[in-house]
Amino acid sequence: MLSYRHAFHAGNHADVLKHVVLVQLLRYLTQKDKPLWFVDTHAGAAAYALDEGYATKNAEYDSGIGRLWARTDLPQPVADYVSEVRALNPDGALRRYPGSPQLALQLLRAQDRLRMFELHSTESRLLQQYFREAGPRAIAQAGDGFAGLQAVLPPPSRRALVLIDPSYEDKGDYRHVLAALRDAQKRFRSGVYAVWYPQVQRREARQFPEQLRQLQEKDWLHVTLSVKTPVAGGLGLHGSGMFILNPPWLLSKALDGSMPYLARVLAQDPAAAYRLEYELD
Repeated sequence: MLSYRHAFHAGNHADVLKHVVLVQLLRYLTQKDKPLWFVDTHAGAAAYALDEGYATKNAEYDSGIGRLWARTDLPQPVADYVSEVRALNPDGALRRYPGSPQLALQLLRAQDRLRMFELHSTESRLLQQYFREAGPRAIAQAGDGFAGLQAVLPPPSRRALVLIDPSYEDKGDYRHVLAALRDAQKRFRSGVYAVWYPQVQRREARQFPEQLRQLQEKDWLHVTLSVKTPVAGGLGLHGSGMFILNPPWLLSKALDGSMPYLARVLAQDPAAAYRLEYELD
């Protein structure tokens, strides 16, 4: 649905999970000299103010990045993520939160490329303004990210990380993600595909992880973080998941050491938990 604005949720527990994983993926994949393409199909507005506007309405970041900001016991992968958020807040006060495009901009090298798509008219305008002086290294386009993905695969360098994270307010997004991944695998099977999804009381959300697992027998990783008890009969967000096709083999080790910590620190009630499973070749 085109009413969704990510600024309301910037820096919440779902962003923490998504961006801890994303930072690790970008760090691993930029260790090779060959250029990397990062494709963000639902890029949002790139960065968000936390001290004004939408983010202040529910202050969801308080129970997400806010719980990590001043801690000194962060596991290394979580510390890597918080360090990237700090780069956008050089005075030490948590006032801005980097979306996936900004994190990628901070971590990609001169030879790498960033391609972003956003369908929401206001968000896409903000995104394009944000990157208007970036040149060919980072190009933001207004439009359907699923269609945009078809246009950029395979990338010239034959190395890419694709992030797919629609809002799923429209339950058809679950089908669209699966269709986009099947098409992407035909075009570029060796790409790394990272899919974020919400944990909500909806049949499509419960079935989604198994449908993702059926895309390929091996070389996948699935991690979830639940922070509270699901609301009975409701669609409130109680957690989220990341499913990665063709993950770097070190990612499982990094998350194995980080997820117990995140489940404990971000817990909103005793039902908080994590799950980490993978099948690596």
